[in-house]
Amino acid sequence: MNTQSLTPQASIVLAHMEHAGSITQREAMLDHSIQSLTRRITELNVKGFRVNREDKKHPLTGQRYARYSLA
Repeated sequence: MNTQSLTPQASIVLAHMEHAGSITQREAMLDHSIQSLTRRITELNVKGFRVNREDKKHPLTGQRYARYSLA
């Protein structure tokens, strides 16, 4: 895949998923100051990267969230 055509934030999200295995909105915001992870995930999908979404629930708070990883 051509990573040169990605925006800087999409490149950061891709690198995070490659290194850490997955990313959440909270991780994107706290670690990289990325406000809209879903836009970056959509951009990656459009550019041909297959990204999986896993809906999760925090065990203590019950809050629902999505964890994204490369397919």
